[in-house]
Amino acid sequence: MKKGNMLIAQSGGPSMVINQSLVGAVLAARDNKGIAKIYGALHGIQGILNEDFIDLKKENRKTLEAVANTPASALGSVRRKPAPEDCEAIFRVLLKLDVRYFFYIGGNDSAETVHIINEAAVKAEYAIHCFHIPKTIDNDLRENDHTPGYGSAARFVACAVKGDDLDNRALGGVKIDVIMGRNAGFLTAAAALARQDQDDGPHLVYLPERAFSVERFVRDVKSAMKKFGRCVVAVSEGIADKDGTPIVAKFTQETDSHGNVQLSGTGALGDLLAKALKERAGIARVRADTFGYLQRSFPGIASATDALEARLAGVAAVQAAVDEDVASGSVAIKRRPTKKYSAEFVVVPLRKVAKETRHMPDAFINKAGNNVTNAFIEYARPLVGALPPCARFEQLRGREVH
Repeated sequence: MKKGNMLIAQSGGPSMVINQSLVGAVLAARDNKGIAKIYGALHGIQGILNEDFIDLKKENRKTLEAVANTPASALGSVRRKPAPEDCEAIFRVLLKLDVRYFFYIGGNDSAETVHIINEAAVKAEYAIHCFHIPKTIDNDLRENDHTPGYGSAARFVACAVKGDDLDNRALGGVKIDVIMGRNAGFLTAAAALARQDQDDGPHLVYLPERAFSVERFVRDVKSAMKKFGRCVVAVSEGIADKDGTPIVAKFTQETDSHGNVQLSGTGALGDLLAKALKERAGIARVRADTFGYLQRSFPGIASATDALEARLAGVAAVQAAVDEDVASGSVAIKRRPTKKYSAEFVVVPLRKVAKETRHMPDAFINKAGNNVTNAFIEYARPLVGALPPCARFEQLRGREVH
């Protein structure tokens, strides 16, 4: 095992459990005699470039545990793809601090950043262990059954849609909920976990994995209105037309440093769909909400499974890094083929996770492309946990009161 210092940072969108991974890695490193100092870079690689650090060995256990249970990125975050000159500057800082262990917590763009830095390190013959610790509410990292952050965000979505369904049951009409997830439908699909009874919403679920047509959407809603007397719709921010162009891209051209279209932060998609229903279906009461950034760092709703696995992912990264046989990699979660849910952590090559995304399997989407299957429910339920039960008068079952 190489002796030296450790540097850890967080990147990309925050989540409810990203700090669990941070604290898991820090505590594992503090127990390792080969790791001397533990630098926490503020705001990802920007903090490295600015040499803006805190000493994580100085934080006591009580504080670390409190931070672990706090949502969002405790070290701050960044969305920045390192340019070649950035890598050179980063190396100068790493050399100066004698950093031999580098950990970066984030999604596929963050994995790409680690991959770039690791490749440059290999080229420069600089001995350092570079590891990516997974985090994304989108659940779109390749090589993973699921990712830390997803279960908690999915729990928020399911609870929020459950509440929206109760509201819609009381007042009627159509409610549209636009949900995060970029180009993968996992988070939007989690809305289906809100269903307790057969007539509960969401009645329709639209995912990026299926081409979206406004005309078909209007027909689907009219059909649901006829069947249920009301309609709750869950729709992904990343839905795209038959040519693959995101619907929301018609309203914004904003992109980040990794070239991703800015899908969140606007209510345009919900407004467009609501307007289409009013004009083409003649439905008077149509409401739309964009859940937006609330899904990422909402306190008090984290999934217990998600929090535990996020912590263990950080521990697994440090354990792999101090193993001389593993120079670099990305920690991945694999589901064991057991009847009762369980998972294990493995290390996969960075290139297999960097930048590219995975999508919802076809088996999780119904044939009509407007809902999920029971296979998805069985996949997601253990990650999210039990939801608060809701009740209604037995005499009103099968009858709408609005």
